[in-house]
Amino acid sequence: MRNCDIKFVNKEITPFGGLSLFFKMLEKCHFEEHVMQSGLPLQGSNRGYKPIQLILGLFAGVWCGASCFGHLDVVRYDAALCDLLGWERGADHRAYQRYLNKFSQAVNQRVFGNLFRWFFSELKFDNYTLDFDSTVMVREGSQEGAAKGYNPKRPGRLSHHPLLAFVSDVRMIANYWLRPGNTSASTNYLSFLEDTLSKLEGKRVGLVRM
Repeated sequence: MRNCDIKFVNKEITPFGGLSLFFKMLEKCHFEEHVMQSGLPLQGSNRGYKPIQLILGLFAGVWCGASCFGHLDVVRYDAALCDLLGWERGADHRAYQRYLNKFSQAVNQRVFGNLFRWFFSELKFDNYTLDFDSTVMVREGSQEGAAKGYNPKRPGRLSHHPLLAFVSDVRMIANYWLRPGNTSASTNYLSFLEDTLSKLEGKRVGLVRM
């Protein structure tokens, strides 16, 4: 076995320094600017974290491997990562929960509609092929909107039955509606189609597959 030197340093270190490349990508895309113009809900208190910090913190947490709200504290307790992002302190996972509770269906439509339109306007590609589909997502415990419906994998269990739209040519999601499990595949499909086309404003759709 080789001998290794063990040293202590007074500098903050982080195993997630590679995230700087992701945030440089977002900066180059002017992501922060467009998010702030998308109609995000405002904080009700001056002590609340800025919405953009919570959005970027959520990104950082997921990129660090977070799979639930409690895991987002990995960003909060990483002083070097917070300093890299220009934050005096990171947000507690409950701050993310409180802020996301401000999102209603109307807010979701406004914010993500604006973001989808901005994203697709940046793609130098036209004559899209749109694919529409639905799927069954099994839910455990008490999940908002979950209901008993068609469930081939686990009959009788609560589920969601979302509608999805994809742009096949660029392999990107164009729209997503989360629905209760007791809805049929065609429920609200016309409204979903119209909403998807509105997000592709200025783009031409050459083929629709359902």
